[in-house]
Amino acid sequence: MSVLGHSATAEIARHFDGIAVPDHEQLRTPENGLVMLRGRIGGDGAPFNLGEATVSRAAIRLSSGEVGFGYTLGRDGAKAQLIALCDALIQTSQFAGTIETNVLTPLRARVLAERKRKAAETAATKVDFYTLVRGES
Repeated sequence: MSVLGHSATAEIARHFDGIAVPDHEQLRTPENGLVMLRGRIGGDGAPFNLGEATVSRAAIRLSSGEVGFGYTLGRDGAKAQLIALCDALIQTSQFAGTIETNVLTPLRARVLAERKRKAAETAATKVDFYTLVRGES
């Protein structure tokens, strides 16, 4: 789900090309809403409400009975629907391998490459501080 959440809608849809998606129905049409973001003082202290974030969600049921749910940050109902479809298909023995090979593996490789690029970019700005100890004689 993380890989799908970090991928663009068009990118996910492009990887679905060539996959014969079975009949399915929308249990929950894509809709937008808000979620409360919570934080903690000092990372482990008292919780507080940080603010709200917009999310989209969708739910799909395949004709074989598997149900998939899709949530994503922002107002992208199409992306939530694709995530829900992917979630439902990965639960089937017929489509699990296809979804893993054609959709998730290339998306995962792209997400990991992007993370490595950002880490290298950040590491290039790293500054090492050290303290020089002077001895008094």
